[in-house]
Amino acid sequence: MTHRFPVRVYYEDTDLGQVVYYANYLKFIERGRSEWLRSAGVDQTALLDRGLAFVVRRVEADYLRPARFDDALEVVTTLDRATGPRITVAQVVERDGTPLFRALVTVVCVDLAAMRPQRLPPDVLAALSR
Repeated sequence: MTHRFPVRVYYEDTDLGQVVYYANYLKFIERGRSEWLRSAGVDQTALLDRGLAFVVRRVEADYLRPARFDDALEVVTTLDRATGPRITVAQVVERDGTPLFRALVTVVCVDLAAMRPQRLPPDVLAALSR
């Protein structure tokens, strides 16, 4: 399933040259992943109640072109794979269909009490596989 999440670049997202500050792309894709999970039917609050959470393990990022103040962007999120405790997603930040930033993000499901990897619950795996 491919999910699209709109993002507007605000002044606070930019540097002195009105170009998006590099670390803010990570914020944009975090929001995109959260909305992707929500749209798939994965309730992260319910996971927390079960003592589970997702933590970012790895981000491979490529900055391709600059985004600027007031740009209308889209974060495109697609499942790459989900196995064991890991979910890997491909994410692209686009402006008018042109890729500006690409990332491959690995998140791990962890047991919050022990902060140890925990296999993805069957209901989460089923939701992501639809």
